[in-house]
Amino acid sequence: MTTVSMVPRNVAHLPWKLLFIVLAIGLFGGMCLFSAAGGSLMPWALPHFVRFFALLCMALGMSFVRPETYRELSWPAYGFVILLLVVTLLIGTIGGGAKSWLELGVIRIQPSELMKPVSILLLAGFYGSLPPGEIRRFSAIWPPFAMLVIPVGLIILQPDLGTTLLLLFAAITVMFLAGLPLWYFIGGGLAVAAAIPLAYNLLMLPHQQKRVLIFLTPEQDPLGAGYHITQSKIAIGSGGIFGKGFLNGTQSHLHYLPEQHTDFIFPAMAEEWGLVGGLFLIGCFYLLFRWGMNVAAEAKGRFNRLTAAGMTMTIFFYFAINLLMVVGLAPVVGIPLPLFSYGGSAMLTVMICLGILMSIDRENRRNRRR
Repeated sequence: MTTVSMVPRNVAHLPWKLLFIVLAIGLFGGMCLFSAAGGSLMPWALPHFVRFFALLCMALGMSFVRPETYRELSWPAYGFVILLLVVTLLIGTIGGGAKSWLELGVIRIQPSELMKPVSILLLAGFYGSLPPGEIRRFSAIWPPFAMLVIPVGLIILQPDLGTTLLLLFAAITVMFLAGLPLWYFIGGGLAVAAAIPLAYNLLMLPHQQKRVLIFLTPEQDPLGAGYHITQSKIAIGSGGIFGKGFLNGTQSHLHYLPEQHTDFIFPAMAEEWGLVGGLFLIGCFYLLFRWGMNVAAEAKGRFNRLTAAGMTMTIFFYFAINLLMVVGLAPVVGIPLPLFSYGGSAMLTVMICLGILMSIDRENRRNRRR
């Protein structure tokens, strides 16, 4: 009996390359949360590990579901999340300046996070069933707009700028890959640029306005609106090439670095692990994104291709916006580092994306064996 035959077929056919990458990111994040708490499993590292492994098991379970099933469930899921968003506005709790959290007994969830994978499934399903000749007509743009305007409006009312941006970026990616004419995106970009002053004055809270104004020159207000970015840059720069060593980060341990367990965990990591640690983490995410885009490239059918690409880009936008934010190239909008930061709702979203990606990958391998 060979070694391969001794391994159960379902185990042998798991995407082990992806799992090793995800494990590397999640375990490294837990180590950094352990250090950020001064060498203690509580209050961040232990819950992070428990959530990580529980949600990873959920993602693995999702991989055994056919992609077409997710397509069929997308509209019921959309209605359910819309209901949760309405309930959140009515009885939700405030966190980070936004009324975006819903307390469900022992569970605290951010329903707006769930809309990201749901919107990808809806858009991929719409464009997957749209006749090729319709893609350049107005009928290819108004139904997706109608799908998105309700959740985007409800999320803006919270207000949660970061989640709104991620939702829109992922949706625009699917529309672009579906083949919509380029002038739609140029016109949309010009409209957004024209609406920025209105959004700034009417939709953003005072502390958000300050962060937008100060993000390129945080030194102008180092103890106020620029404090987050200033301390983040100090932490990253002080790490040097090899870092100060595990459990030796002064910026996080002395509480100079705010939110070192969530949005600003990358600077806390870079201070202790240096450039080497940062490149290792970025390399892991690069491998994850490459795997996801390969799944999209090999997928048969427009729905599977668009879904795989959309789920991959959703995770990418988490990663890219967080890194741009912590180095001062984007305003602080409250975007965690996926699988690495402390927080359950964002990790749930990312694991749902990975579960659906693994489902499409399994379908790809099933097609290759035919």
